[in-house]
Amino acid sequence: MVKSEERSHGKALAATKPRDWRKAMSDHVAYGLLAYTALQIFVTVKALSEGSSTALPYLALIVLVAGIIPVCRWFEKRWAVLSDAEAADPALAGEFRRDVTALWAMAIGLPFGLTLIFKMFLEIF
Repeated sequence: MVKSEERSHGKALAATKPRDWRKAMSDHVAYGLLAYTALQIFVTVKALSEGSSTALPYLALIVLVAGIIPVCRWFEKRWAVLSDAEAADPALAGEFRRDVTALWAMAIGLPFGLTLIFKMFLEIF
C-alpha cells in the first residue's frame, strides 16, 4: 500500500508539472482533424449529394480533407520545433491559445462555410 503522504506528494508533483505545448498542440490537431472530417462528412457531403447524383460529393470530400491536412500540419510543426525549455515556458500560453482558437475555428467553421459556397455554386450552375 502507498502511504497517504506519498500519495499526496505525487499529486503535488503532477499538479506542478508544466504543460508541454508540443504535445498539447499535437493533441488539438488530431482532435481538430477528426472533428473537421466528421463535420465534412455529415454537412458538406449531404448538401452536395442533394444537388448531384454523381460521385462529385465524395470526390469533394477527399479533396477537402486532403487540403486541410497541410494547414493542420503547419500548426503542429510550429510548436514541434520548440526546445524542451521552450515547450514548458508559460509565457507561450497566449500564443498557444491563439493558435488553438484558430485551429478549432477552422475545423468547425470551414465545413459550414464550404457547404454554403457549394450550395450557392450548385444553384448558379
